[in-house]
Amino acid sequence: MGSTSDLPVMEAAAKFFEQMEIPFEINALSAHRTPKEVEEFAVNAHKRGIKVIIAGAGMAAHLPGVIAAMTPLPVIGVPIKSSLEGMDAALAMIQMPPGIPVATVAINGALNAAVLALQIMSVGDAELQQKVIGYKESLKDKIVKANQELKKLEYRYKV
Repeated sequence: MGSTSDLPVMEAAAKFFEQMEIPFEINALSAHRTPKEVEEFAVNAHKRGIKVIIAGAGMAAHLPGVIAAMTPLPVIGVPIKSSLEGMDAALAMIQMPPGIPVATVAINGALNAAVLALQIMSVGDAELQQKVIGYKESLKDKIVKANQELKKLEYRYKV
């Protein structure tokens, strides 16, 4: 993430990885304030066994694109709502030049970034794929249970 002020948003990804028992790192790296550290991270991430990078940033949101320019790994950008309702960050991530893709999720969408990262990592890994399948089933179960609860609600004109 660009700074620790992004942690309340990015924590959703950390909690998902905890739930799925997926090892992960959390770093505060600024494309503008710590460019050398960003370069060191991006260039060496694949050598350390990292498979996918999730990069959250607000405002100018250069972090995901800078990392994507320097790594062979897939990069998922999370636009952080910090100014202009997060649209500035989202546009900075989705308008990358040819050859430097940043997969971009919704504004403040760290959970979806984590789910997408797990889906990417699960290609060719049956154990991880089972975790994805289990998670998706749990989403379905939530809706089924919610509908059961809605049936119990009483309204005068409810049929």
